[in-house]
Amino acid sequence: MKVAVVDINGKDTGRKVDLSKDVFAIEPNNHAVYLDVKQYLANQRQGTHKAKERAEITGSTRKIKKQKGTGTARAGSIKSGVFKGGGRMFGPRPRNYSFKLNKNLKRLARKSALSMKASENSIVVLEDLNFDSPKTKNFTNVLKALGLENKKSLFVLGASNNNVYLSSRNLKGSEVITNTELSTYKILNANQVVLLESSLEGIETNLSK
Repeated sequence: MKVAVVDINGKDTGRKVDLSKDVFAIEPNNHAVYLDVKQYLANQRQGTHKAKERAEITGSTRKIKKQKGTGTARAGSIKSGVFKGGGRMFGPRPRNYSFKLNKNLKRLARKSALSMKASENSIVVLEDLNFDSPKTKNFTNVLKALGLENKKSLFVLGASNNNVYLSSRNLKGSEVITNTELSTYKILNANQVVLLESSLEGIETNLSK
């Protein structure tokens, strides 16, 4: 699968790279993608929600009215959930929402997501870039050259580059990660995935295992 390499000005460099069919051209597994995205979002949840139940409410333990003869339902505690100021019935408790997925399934999900983007022509291969200093303007110029200033974009670097990362950090619609941080959710959440040349080998090595 041949893809043209563009420079930071959005111009074709005349070079092409060969993307692995085993990573960028497989039959997507929708259920694997669903599970991986579900796990990613579940892991974002803090799970610190808590409501007081009747045992945790401060209040009298006196029986509030006699058992029989009132014509209404029997009631023993003012802390019951049926009364105003009482405890919450079946309220949320702190819990951990994370769950385990096998490595092979997560790998399949990432390959499926990349294949979806490749079939939609939403993958761009960019020659390696570096900035002398962290400046948002430099990164904005790259986005404009690639026509991505009004789109969600994901830039995948071959190795950590502090100047590029800091230049993009103020831009809400763009995210810069390394090839080891690639996730199914981040791939699908972006309108355009921009792969730097140096990231391709690492991506294909990690996902071809």
